[in-house]
Amino acid sequence: MSNKADEKELGGLHKAVAEALTKKIENGEAVAADLAVAVKFLKDNGITASLKSEHVQNLVHTLPFSGEDDAEDSGYRAN
Repeated sequence: MSNKADEKELGGLHKAVAEALTKKIENGEAVAADLAVAVKFLKDNGITASLKSEHVQNLVHTLPFSGEDDAEDSGYRAN
């Protein structure tokens, strides 16, 4: 008998984590640490976004850069 979780149990845990993170973010309850966990969760699952997407562009334009020099120093590019 194995003590390891099976695929169904792991899938349930994965879903629960995704739902909990989503709920905190949507409710405005997420703090910086929650957002960092969400970003890592997405990255670990191969979820990426194109720099050309509307949502990413909106985020880029809200970052606190005063001009091109700041953006170049940070590695971010607003297209």
